[in-house]
Amino acid sequence: MCSRRATRDDGGGRVRIHLISIGQRMPAWVDAGFEDYARRLPQACALALKAVPGGLAGKGRSRTGHVDDGELPRLRRDEGERLLAAVPAQARIIALDVRGRGWSSEQLAGQLAGWLADGRDLALLVGGPNGLSEACLGRAEQRWSLSPLTLPHPLVRVVLAEQLYRAWSQLQGHPYHRG
Repeated sequence: MCSRRATRDDGGGRVRIHLISIGQRMPAWVDAGFEDYARRLPQACALALKAVPGGLAGKGRSRTGHVDDGELPRLRRDEGERLLAAVPAQARIIALDVRGRGWSSEQLAGQLAGWLADGRDLALLVGGPNGLSEACLGRAEQRWSLSPLTLPHPLVRVVLAEQLYRAWSQLQGHPYHRG
């Protein structure tokens, strides 16, 4: 179920899922959690993390370390440019956005089946604490909301990896998903 359509003649036979996320230094539990679920997925639909630097590196910050409101548009734009530069050519872009559509586990499995049948690599964009740029949202073919709750960005990586593994397991009839 994770291979590309038989009509594709590129010899690859696989769809890569690229989680492209702002933030490079994560706690060990985040890296371990992400890797645990990513490693469970087959190579035919492998999940890979591309961590992109975020922030202003000290510019536009107040004395307390917070980003000045006037700098937020520039921050989002700069982070958006870095995220989009990391997207592989021809990849389907899906923006993780609180205003996106939420799916049940079963609905996500259906989405995953469609994405895999399409045969293009996926680029899942996760912005920093200030969200995604308008450029990222504009390039996205879909917007996906993991939850109406505000989640810590490190946790998003783990939840996303687990939910993709759950969706793949459901498509395979694997007992991991018992929903």
